[in-house]
Amino acid sequence: MPNSVAASDAEGSHLGKPNLAAPFLPQAVPITQVVLKATSACNLNCSYCYVYNKGDETWKTQPGLIEDTVLDQLLERIRSHALQSGQGEIRFTIHGGEPMLVGPTRFRDWCRKIHKALGHLEIFIDIQTNATLITEAWTDLFVEYGIEVNVSTDGPRAVHDRYRVDHLGRGSYDRFVRGIDRLNDAGIPFGILSVLQLGEDPVAIHRHFVDLGCSAIGYLLPAETHDTVAELRRQYGPTPCADYLVPVFDEWWFNNPMTVAVREFWNIARLILGGKTLLDSLGNPPIRFVGIQPDGAMESLDKLRVCEPSFADIGLNIKTHDLKDILATTGVHRDVMAGMPLPDGCKGCREEKTCAGGYLPNRYAAATGFNNPSVWCADLYKLFGHVRMRMEVTPDQTHDLRTRYAVRNDDQTQLEGALQ
Repeated sequence: MPNSVAASDAEGSHLGKPNLAAPFLPQAVPITQVVLKATSACNLNCSYCYVYNKGDETWKTQPGLIEDTVLDQLLERIRSHALQSGQGEIRFTIHGGEPMLVGPTRFRDWCRKIHKALGHLEIFIDIQTNATLITEAWTDLFVEYGIEVNVSTDGPRAVHDRYRVDHLGRGSYDRFVRGIDRLNDAGIPFGILSVLQLGEDPVAIHRHFVDLGCSAIGYLLPAETHDTVAELRRQYGPTPCADYLVPVFDEWWFNNPMTVAVREFWNIARLILGGKTLLDSLGNPPIRFVGIQPDGAMESLDKLRVCEPSFADIGLNIKTHDLKDILATTGVHRDVMAGMPLPDGCKGCREEKTCAGGYLPNRYAAATGFNNPSVWCADLYKLFGHVRMRMEVTPDQTHDLRTRYAVRNDDQTQLEGALQ
């Protein structure tokens, strides 16, 4: 599941000009994940959806389902790229819209095709779904191909149905729960992905997720930029995301945190302990994935569409371009592959090496591009501080751990070089 620009590069990145200060990217960088937009349609109309309800309307230009020629060409591009990069695995994240609109028969054909074309690689497939269309035919397919399932929800019925409605305005909770019951009946583990619904009871929501039987939870900060966040701050105060997540952290921390993994908490802990993040939304890592739209259009980070209409479009298509071509693009799309510079406003911050500026879309402002701390900066600072307090790890200790791990990694690199 894979952010960020210095003052001299902010305008250039915003305009799509090259960032000459960005690290050189060799053409054979492994791209280990493909986010495949199986469909441009969705059977729900969630009020906060960044694809349909944040001003970007590029989905309207896409075919309803991914074209067979697009999938065939993509598999050939992956095969070729893996030979160049030397990578031994690839992950497909099947996304949408609602990907289960394709139906289990077509999806099974895709799985067969993927395994046949890329049998020399270790293949992982996961699907992000609203769970309303899960049937026994789907659960059989999940088991057959070892597909990891992640579902989207907002909380108990009242919360879920307030935001996650269909195109007739009807709540979807009952259909969602039927899908969850089918996953549980089939013994299929599933994760939950949830956007913070500010103003709701966070602990009640978290407990509800645990009661549903999930194995993991991801909490997403609202997809706002510096140009759009004012109304949320007016309603919920200066640190609404931290005020939501701090009580959830304590609920999780004091109630057997090993049972249900909360990915944001795990990754904040990894960063505080000197390790590397596994999330593109924390720590500003270089991303190693590419998004593919139904017509074959390539994207580096699809949530950039919340910044401005068509912002996620990079002008490349899998029908005509290799995966490595994304590394030769200019501006922000190339920069995210290298790991973007720390914003000026983050320099000297206690968490500059851990938070590292926050998630890229949340850093955007029309006037200054991405050379800004996250719009949720105060929230992240407060949340990191709370986790530090519970873990009893100071910033100086984090610095020492980062230094120790860096030395160890350098020693390992030198050893591997000597053995070659």
